[in-house]
Amino acid sequence: MRPTLWCVILAACGAACQRADNTPPASETPAAPDTAAPAAPAAAPTPPPSPAATKVTLVEGFLTPESVLHDPAQDIYFVSNINGGPTAKDNNGFISRVRPDGAVENLKFIEGAHNGVTLNAPKGLAIRGDTLWAADIDVVRAFDAKTGAARDSVIAQTGALYITDTGIRFDDVGNVLHPGPDRIFRVGPDRQVTVAVRGDTLGRPNGITLDSLGKRFIVVSFGGRSVLAWKPGDKAPSVIAKGAGGFDGVEIAGSRILVSSWSDSTVSSYETGQEVKLITGVPSPGDIGYDARRKRVLIPILSGNRVEIWQLP
Repeated sequence: MRPTLWCVILAACGAACQRADNTPPASETPAAPDTAAPAAPAAAPTPPPSPAATKVTLVEGFLTPESVLHDPAQDIYFVSNINGGPTAKDNNGFISRVRPDGAVENLKFIEGAHNGVTLNAPKGLAIRGDTLWAADIDVVRAFDAKTGAARDSVIAQTGALYITDTGIRFDDVGNVLHPGPDRIFRVGPDRQVTVAVRGDTLGRPNGITLDSLGKRFIVVSFGGRSVLAWKPGDKAPSVIAKGAGGFDGVEIAGSRILVSSWSDSTVSSYETGQEVKLITGVPSPGDIGYDARRKRVLIPILSGNRVEIWQLP
């Protein structure tokens, strides 16, 4: 079957990659004091919950937005718009440019069937230098990030593309089927496509990002509840955390892993394997982005045709 490409990341991760230790600390439950014996030491006070994220603004007018990406070089947000069925080769997908203040600079900055562009249902986005990459059903397309012009798909010599294949397809009435297989593709500088890892343990892989501090990739699954770590050379990923599942996007924010979930309409943070719900009430949150300059989470709301911008504490 044809692959269903969902997310894409351009990154380099060599043989020196090592898995970081993310084993959560064991919990301790203080014993109840015995009236006939000295009281047990008082339990440490429970720390207050982490301050909640706050909504900065929302931007409307998109058409099935799936991914948001911050380009720090231009200080601009790119938004991919499926604009129809997620596997329909209708050549009407487009990519928007949005300023950090929420103003839409160009709704159809890159548009299918215009200026020599083919773009059907763009989903995950990645950027390297001045090249913007978009996963588009069963191909990966490259564009000039400054002009929007289509580019030949030549990958920089300093890195490779890693792309998740969720292994799903849609029937004639929109039901999601999973004939598989679940895979992560690698597209090298020589444009050679290889399967980097495959198997049911990927759980319909969706979001993928590079954890440069941990020297590994973080992968989240749409069909399971696992947050996974994987590095080239590993035969299978390892589970580093569990959550609500139905995961879509994943980003690294300092020492935290940010993950969006369709199952409970949240964006959560994972640190040492513990889940903290940062943002709630965001239905169908797609491939989130992260603005490190402002510590903001960028959330595409597919069903709502909008993008919400949230400030982290």
